[in-house]
Amino acid sequence: MFCFQCQEAAKGTGCTVKGVCGKQESTANLQDLLIYDLRGIAVLAKALQGAGVETHSDIGRFLAQGLFTTITNANFDDQSLQEWISRSQAIKQELKEQFDGMAAGADKSSIWQKLMGFFGMADNENRGAQLDASALWFSSDVSSYQDKARGVGVLATENEDVRSLRELLILGLKGIGAYSDHAMVLGVEKAEIYDFLIEALASTTEDLSVDEMVALVLRAGECAVTTMAALDQANTQSYGNPEITEVNIGVSTNPGILISGHDLKDMEELLEQTKDTGVDVYTHGEMLPANYYPAFKKYAHLKGNYGGSWWHQNTDFETFNGPILMTTNCIIPIKEANSYKDRIYSTGVVGYPGIIHISERRQGGSKDFTAIIEQAKQCAPPQEIETGTIVGGFAHNQVLALADKVVDAVKSGAIKRFVVMAGCDGRQKGRQYFTEVAEKLPQDAVILTAGCAKYRYNKLNLGEIGGIPRVLDAGQCNDSYSLAVIALKLKEVFALDDINELPISFDLGWYEQKAVAVLLALLHLGVKGIRLGPSLPAFISPAVLNVLVENFDIKPITTPEADIEAMMAGN
Repeated sequence: MFCFQCQEAAKGTGCTVKGVCGKQESTANLQDLLIYDLRGIAVLAKALQGAGVETHSDIGRFLAQGLFTTITNANFDDQSLQEWISRSQAIKQELKEQFDGMAAGADKSSIWQKLMGFFGMADNENRGAQLDASALWFSSDVSSYQDKARGVGVLATENEDVRSLRELLILGLKGIGAYSDHAMVLGVEKAEIYDFLIEALASTTEDLSVDEMVALVLRAGECAVTTMAALDQANTQSYGNPEITEVNIGVSTNPGILISGHDLKDMEELLEQTKDTGVDVYTHGEMLPANYYPAFKKYAHLKGNYGGSWWHQNTDFETFNGPILMTTNCIIPIKEANSYKDRIYSTGVVGYPGIIHISERRQGGSKDFTAIIEQAKQCAPPQEIETGTIVGGFAHNQVLALADKVVDAVKSGAIKRFVVMAGCDGRQKGRQYFTEVAEKLPQDAVILTAGCAKYRYNKLNLGEIGGIPRVLDAGQCNDSYSLAVIALKLKEVFALDDINELPISFDLGWYEQKAVAVLLALLHLGVKGIRLGPSLPAFISPAVLNVLVENFDIKPITTPEADIEAMMAGN
């Protein structure tokens, strides 16, 4: 195996024996093979589009979900991944049959050239047989998947810089796939997102120039903005605009269900099914912002948030006592000694061997959470681990409602600087940097945040400035879109030509591939001078890093003191 897609990549280069995340070699290989298959689907779909054949939106949905299931800490279940691969092979067969059924007289020769270029086939008359044998690669023997996977992973691209740009693009697409899947579940889809997934994945099989590859990476940033805007639309039209909310972090005396992840549709259906059952619901990790939405506030049994960010789950889940529902990525390996191993459930793209998986909803229906609810009734109430409240709900609609107050504070000098500390949390001790920055920032600085990075400082008593809290939490990692909307609105209010003229600094923590999509979105919007930590991505080669530094002034974090001094000075 070789995997370097997350911030924890072993030795800062890549995991080769077992993932630091806990992913086994067999799982990593199957994920590589699934990505290979998704690229093959994209090549076939793009070729058909080039021949004037419209591809169905189901192809885009499958690509998005397939990318999502390979994201860090989402699917550890080899059987599930084998099923994904079987489905991908069936789709390739369907596309091939569609190709064969094209109207007589269509020019297939150029299309065959593209297909053969990807699958490494020679140009001869027996193209159809070669496509059957090599391109589609079917096998009913799942044990053969491992052998095939070993030859198609990341290192199959030998040139370091080409590999770096291709992987930067693919990892950004994984984030886009995740966000587009969440939007799709809530009924919002955009054809341009699916078309870009096809084009971009297919491009990773082509011999492009460096400039062409860099351009595609930046277009991925544009697509990420479109996708996060679509998800923002989906969330707000379904559940209302987030409101400033004090969220309880204590517990009640009823048994409870803990819901973690990002999927608000799962949240809605769980709340509806637990109504009047005597079972309370608590959010965990990235589900915390669900408490900010008006539609969820009508449920009195939504009691608040329990615990911290994803990497605390081994302790948080132990003390919670009741069942846990993992709706998206951020599950970590479950040990035999964990008391919660028999009360944790997965759904959506999440997979883990040995735990119950809640099936997808049928058309027009809901997921069935009966098993979780019935188990919860037999469990003790959660153990109280803290008390008090935390404040959030500062998405773009809410902050723009306070625009006059914010602008006056900036003009008066009460607010000297906004520091965006969005992104991911993680286990490395170096992430204490973000807590120290929050603690040491001058009292006239305001932190804008989204994602689980906020758990490093959202329970600190950092005070406020003229009634404006010094930590403004916009929500989940995808709500980084809100931070961009706020910045663009401030640029308009202050009549500035460049977003970089604003008194805003970006000091981002990253961990997985949705953070990559957010970073590319910011680059597309023209943001420069972003600090990134706790380490730079292993998938960025020195030459590609130089491109990012020269064009966008991306820089690694250093020390809290030095970075604070530089940010407050506008550097």
